[in-house]
Amino acid sequence: MARRAIHVQGLGKRYGIGSRQASYSTLRDAVMDALHRPIRWAGNQLCHGRTVCEEQDEVVWALKDVSFAIARGEVVGIIGRNGAGKSTLLKILSQITDPTEGAVDIYGRVGSLLEVGTGFHSELTGRENIYLNGALLGMRKREIGCKFDEMVAFAEVETFIDTPVKHYSSGMYMRLAFAVAAYLEPEILLVDEVLAVGDARFQRKCLNKMQQVGHEGTTVLFVSHNMPAVARLCERAILIDQGRVSADGPTHKVIARYLSDDLGTTAARVWSDQARAPRGEVARLCAMKIRTEDGRVSEAVDIRRPIGLEMEYEVLQSGYLLLPFFNVCNEGAVHVLELVDLDPVWRRRRRPAGRYVVTAWIPGNLLAEGTLFVSCGVTTLEPRILQFNEQDVAAFQVIDTQDGDSARGDWAGTMTSVVRPLLHWETRFEPILAVSGDGKFGRTEPW
Repeated sequence: MARRAIHVQGLGKRYGIGSRQASYSTLRDAVMDALHRPIRWAGNQLCHGRTVCEEQDEVVWALKDVSFAIARGEVVGIIGRNGAGKSTLLKILSQITDPTEGAVDIYGRVGSLLEVGTGFHSELTGRENIYLNGALLGMRKREIGCKFDEMVAFAEVETFIDTPVKHYSSGMYMRLAFAVAAYLEPEILLVDEVLAVGDARFQRKCLNKMQQVGHEGTTVLFVSHNMPAVARLCERAILIDQGRVSADGPTHKVIARYLSDDLGTTAARVWSDQARAPRGEVARLCAMKIRTEDGRVSEAVDIRRPIGLEMEYEVLQSGYLLLPFFNVCNEGAVHVLELVDLDPVWRRRRRPAGRYVVTAWIPGNLLAEGTLFVSCGVTTLEPRILQFNEQDVAAFQVIDTQDGDSARGDWAGTMTSVVRPLLHWETRFEPILAVSGDGKFGRTEPW
């Protein structure tokens, strides 16, 4: 049986609604808080064991009865809707937040990369924060020094390494924070939405590095809304829904459960409760569906046939120029298509309030086989204000054919491109003059 890295049993976290938030803390406050945390945790446990304990008038459980075990070397994705409790779980595992109930056992040195602003002290320089984080992980100065140049080069902050991090941009801060978390060789790496900050090149670097440390035996917990990235990195995923574990198993099955919601298919999502639908002041998302050329909702599409991306949305205020759009990513988190609405009937025309259904038809013999994830959104123009952009709201499977009439032709091996268009091919043949054994010239033939 594989050795455990993390064991969570009956975990719960309760918050009081309207409770006073913690104020900004100095470095001294942070150190003192760390020293007092074990005492505070013991006090909380005693308090929970009594029936008389000061309670908030209103409470909300961010996590309730969460249990799972993760073996050493596993790379596990934690997925779920906004507010499901994913970030709270990672904060408890990182010992930033104390649980209200339950137990957490961590076997190994933990490195954490949570939201921007966590892990570094703003008054210290980048160099000082690197050495401080290494010391907190139990590393010696010499060990940190051996990794220092690699971290700085990865983060691309050589010029600013002796500048206080409070002057860093969010991208610089996150690049350095990720480098510290990944390069200081933790046995357990906890990563929360690192791909939400930074450009596409940085995101690819992060994914490649997490894949590398996972292959080297580091246990990785990766929280993300980016389903292609989770599918690429993780063989196992855990779905958190309303603070509870809703599914735990192979990544593709858990992602399918997450995307299907209550519809039983990854090819459609409908918001029957308007209060929970993604929205802005001008537009609200109603539904997203994947359709075949005969109008059926389907999560499996023949590579040779057209695919319809259908978004239903409601315009709440009249008089705005709107731009609906779709983004399509593959399992490797590569953007395959970015599509904006070019319907000539409504392009550059201010729209009255009402319900709209827009469909973008992707021609057959364009996309490569595999699983593709669709995001959809609407933005206003003049002024440009994003109304909603729902990530990975639907998914579908493109299935190639062995009939020989797709771009695969007679090739039965692996094809790794992100698109697979069926192109028109032409071949010209010109015979070559050759000298025969008797010294005479002849012409070669094409057979």
